Amino acid sequence: MDGTLDGDVVRVGGDARQRFYDSRGYGRPADGNRIELAPVEAAHLLARGDLDAVDGMGFREFLTRTGAVMEFVVYKDLRDRGFYLSPAREDWAGAAADHAGAGVDFVVYPRGKGPWDDDVEYRVRIAGERESIAAAELGDGVVLAVVDEDGELTYFETDRPEIEGGTVEGTSAGHRMQSGDDEYEPPSGLESDLLSDRVLLWESPDEMYERGFYGQRLHGRNADSGPLQLSLVEGAYLSERGYIDADHEAVVEVAREVEGDRFDRRLQAYAALRDAGAVPKSGFKFGADFRVYTDFSTVSDLSHSADLVRVVSPDHTFLPRDLSLDVRLAGGVRKRMVFALTDAKRGIDWLSVARLTP
Repeated sequence: MDGTLDGDVVRVGGDARQRFYDSRGYGRPADGNRIELAPVEAAHLLARGDLDAVDGMGFREFLTRTGAVMEFVVYKDLRDRGFYLSPAREDWAGAAADHAGAGVDFVVYPRGKGPWDDDVEYRVRIAGERESIAAAELGDGVVLAVVDEDGELTYFETDRPEIEGGTVEGTSAGHRMQSGDDEYEPPSGLESDLLSDRVLLWESPDEMYERGFYGQRLHGRNADSGPLQLSLVEGAYLSERGYIDADHEAVVEVAREVEGDRFDRRLQAYAALRDAGAVPKSGFKFGADFRVYTDFSTVSDLSHSADLVRVVSPDHTFLPRDLSLDVRLAGGVRKRMVFALTDAKRGIDWLSVARLTP
């Protein structure tokens, strides 16, 4: 059976509808028993030997002509895994048309279903390992399929999560954080000094550390009492709300000298996490901005942190190699990798990325 290439559509006649669309979910129906295939679908049928030629071209010539190499790698892999899938095109049928223009290349149906059903399992965006990917194009269930230079595939599931403890929209959700079943709010005006790149509380209540989870004992983590050392982001958060007497503008000025404008985005994310009921602490050991705890009652009962958070701007672009490094590290320490996309108006979008095996 042969096909005819017309622009970016391959037309196949005969009993093509019964053979390819009705039984195996290829293409879209045309008049009579004819179907129309996207080039990647035609390439797959040529590779299988189900199509003999397209305008006299075999698999090699057709793939060279269309240049759909990465698309073919992903399409074949998902077909081999037992999925039917369609190109996300406005002129295609069903769910494939619904998801066109949304940074999606393929719509993948649940196993046992196809383009004649309304159910969608994955929405797949294809990228090479050297391609820059806009953060705005990820999330909402988009699966990023990265084809590396060896032709190997890695899938990443991306979503827009809510931080446990409340929906995080900004920094105005309140000034108290949740610790177990009780709420703890620090007293006002605690005596503090701005020293080097941290803020010291000389005489803070034990609850500040034990139940508020602020700072670290200056005398070490095994100390039962003594001064607390706060990071600049903790100091800025607490001074802005009047819990410590450090001058807020002075803290922020020092922080900006150390980090530049990036500090403002980190403070914004920190405040949003705190106000949502989570506890962010330094993520330095994991190469992130914060490690985040969401299950706790006292500092001695803190479980493993649930998330690693990296703060980026909304127009941030990822390189797949860097994204893979972050996700691999987070998965290796049993954490979720989350990116906080912050803008100048103090809005935050959260983006989580995790490895996926379809």
